[in-house]
Amino acid sequence: MGCPRSLRNDPMPDVQSPHARPGAETAAADTIDLPTRLIHLALAVLGVAALVSGQFAGDYRRSEHPGFTIHSWLGIGMSVALSLRILWGILGPRATRFVEWVPVTRMRFALVWRDLAELARFDIPKRATHEGLAGLVQAIGLLAFVWMAVTGVILFVWLEPGARATGWLRLIKELHEGGQVAAFAYLALHVGAVVVHAFTGHNVWRRMFFLARRGEQR
Repeated sequence: MGCPRSLRNDPMPDVQSPHARPGAETAAADTIDLPTRLIHLALAVLGVAALVSGQFAGDYRRSEHPGFTIHSWLGIGMSVALSLRILWGILGPRATRFVEWVPVTRMRFALVWRDLAELARFDIPKRATHEGLAGLVQAIGLLAFVWMAVTGVILFVWLEPGARATGWLRLIKELHEGGQVAAFAYLALHVGAVVVHAFTGHNVWRRMFFLARRGEQR
């Protein structure tokens, strides 16, 4: 094996320490704690259910509105799960904290560009769960669902079923419905990335859904 590159001489240094055992830090970062997996499971189930049920929520204008009612309560459940994720991203284990992975620094953005360059060469980036392009996609997804949750809670409190939304409430309703585009786009990207990684043997989804086989990192 050759000598590891100097971080000082690398314009886009790797996150991994040059003195660390190869793969050690990535494996440690990919060890997913139980609360994170439970919150992720709740977000996945409630988020998808809320998006799907939202396609039937237009009956809020009628006196009988089961579609709107179901969508409203699923949305509230998703908002609670999202609040837990935000809280865990502030107070949880170091690897899950937003300050550790949200791509807001020069080095983290450099990893995003490097991942895009690898994808352009039809190579799959090999990074920890929230590093590089994966971290950017996760951050965009969280913002999209925060958008949906905030506007949804406002509608839940102030929208009167059986009547059309008017004035500022109509604007909130339009923003809520427009957020579906970003949320669906995020889900498509996220699921697509999971499928691609699964085909290349990186089965993170098994750990997230408590399906890890014996010997796989948890």
